Amino acid sequence: MSTLTEAPPPLSPTAPEKKPPRKRGRLVPYWLLLPGLLWLVVFFALPMVYQASTSVQTGSLEEGYKVTWHFATYWNALSDYWPQFLRSVLYAGSATVLCLILGYPLAYLIAFRAGRWRNLIMILVIAPFFTSFLIRTLAWKTILADSGPVVGALNALHVLDVTSWLGMTSGDRVLATPLAVVCGLTYNFLPFMVLPLYSSLERIDGRLHEAAGDLYARPVTVFRKVTFPLSMPGVVSGTLLTFIPAAGDYVNADLLGSTDTRMVGNVIQTQFLRILDYPTAAALSFILMAAILVMVTVYIRKSGTEDLV
Repeated sequence: MSTLTEAPPPLSPTAPEKKPPRKRGRLVPYWLLLPGLLWLVVFFALPMVYQASTSVQTGSLEEGYKVTWHFATYWNALSDYWPQFLRSVLYAGSATVLCLILGYPLAYLIAFRAGRWRNLIMILVIAPFFTSFLIRTLAWKTILADSGPVVGALNALHVLDVTSWLGMTSGDRVLATPLAVVCGLTYNFLPFMVLPLYSSLERIDGRLHEAAGDLYARPVTVFRKVTFPLSMPGVVSGTLLTFIPAAGDYVNADLLGSTDTRMVGNVIQTQFLRILDYPTAAALSFILMAAILVMVTVYIRKSGTEDLV
């Protein structure tokens, strides 16, 4: 008997071997990040290290400064200028709240009600950026002049009586008072509040509002349950972009305020440029940075959102 042998199955064509990716291609993202990293190192990290070393030095401008690890400079700076630190937080916080109160309705109008006027209103919001920060602040000296219409209207409405009782103004004057400084901060940093709020509100799906209306929710309920929670990333971003630069600002307090309204930024400027006490100025800068960092960290965690616009 003959045995039949089965022929072996035909060999399937082998797939071509994949070549390992080139190492050069893997390095492309890092090469693209290199210019930005170098920029941060040269213009941020190195100055920070230099200022940190300056804050623990002792000496004078004539004799020279030496690093002696004199950490008492921090305590002396904080104990001598704590009123300016507290004033900076109060002024910046007041300006941030006012920017939120004024900016949220404006951002809501642009996002949902502006229609074809949206681009025009956006241009008007960012129009202050077309002029110098200094010129914008100086303009408020004319607006809040003692003989101007603003002060006259506030006097006629007896508003200045209330603000004087609160310690925000002095008699019939607005200039050289805390109210003038807060007004300047609010005006200069209002666009930093409106733009993140608008960006956050614009991303809200309009069908959510329609669904809430179909469920017989009132407009106030829709805003409280839908619109405002979904716009929280914009609220957090706007308040941070407003509070952080306002806390370190010195131009508004210098031009619109007086010696009684000096902020910590004014003290740092004076120590650096007039008194030439570089260790104290550097210590004040680091104390301000650390205080803002702590407040921002706590605020972000308490806000319940890390999705910033």
